[in-house]
Amino acid sequence: MTTTSAGTVIRPARAGGATAGATARRPGQGFQHGGWFVAPFLALFALFVIWPLLRGLHLSFTDANISGDGADLIGLDNYREALHDPLMWDSLGHSAYFTLLVVPCITVLAFLLAMLAHHIERGKWLWRLCFFLPFLLPSTVAANLWQWLFNPGTGMVNHVFGLETPWLTDKSYAMLAVVITTLWWTVGFSFLLYLAALQGIPAHLYEAARLDGANAWHRMVHITLPMLRHITGLVLALQILASLQVFDQAVVIQDFGPGPEESTRTFVQYTLEQGFTSYRVGYASAVSIIFFLIIAAVALARMWLLRNREEGGR
Repeated sequence: MTTTSAGTVIRPARAGGATAGATARRPGQGFQHGGWFVAPFLALFALFVIWPLLRGLHLSFTDANISGDGADLIGLDNYREALHDPLMWDSLGHSAYFTLLVVPCITVLAFLLAMLAHHIERGKWLWRLCFFLPFLLPSTVAANLWQWLFNPGTGMVNHVFGLETPWLTDKSYAMLAVVITTLWWTVGFSFLLYLAALQGIPAHLYEAARLDGANAWHRMVHITLPMLRHITGLVLALQILASLQVFDQAVVIQDFGPGPEESTRTFVQYTLEQGFTSYRVGYASAVSIIFFLIIAAVALARMWLLRNREEGGR
């Protein structure tokens, strides 16, 4: 602020005042412009997710068949029938059993492979490629490959290890064959997550531990595993949700059948059989809604446990 000889006070203009006034935005104007960028995604999400979900919810209260005829409202009859159907509970048990086998194994195996690829010195890129490459294969290719490997007569598994195990024709081994196929095929994704997390651990933590006399085991227990707890939680959550929805490899490896004594029929396969084999679209929609609620409950339980763990650690 300056004063002229005539006593007139001249106040300095605000920096950027004119520009700020000219470019002032109305409330909500930024959201309106941003809305155009997300509109295509929202349209596709509503078309391929929201609408099918609402349509399936409506069909679950009807006796609709695959031809579209006879879609009369029957209330909760489909849900009552599903909850009293032993085949549905058996298929849910198969999916849960598969999940209990796959999730711990794939988590531990992915961690060990990531540790190996992270610390190996020569041919590091080759090891990483070999561990991740199976994940790039389509599910049908992986299942057909292992179907041939598990063949009792000509398969390499029995031939190499000197076994006579009926992998695909005995209910005691059929689900185990699906588990082995899944581990080989999908471990690369979790391996990649662990490898990226290992590369993000600061090296000075290991150097300080080495100076304090900590051996390799102590460094892994007190540095590596605590630093990886969040990525481990992510891997567990993703694998649980994916394993509960197992379908492709279980169906293809059994030539699109339910396996010996229906031992590999999963929940998703049961739902598709009701909709596209028995032509009961209404009942299949009710089963799908039940499965959706189960998946949502598992996801919410995981979020609740994670939140309580974080609050307890503060």
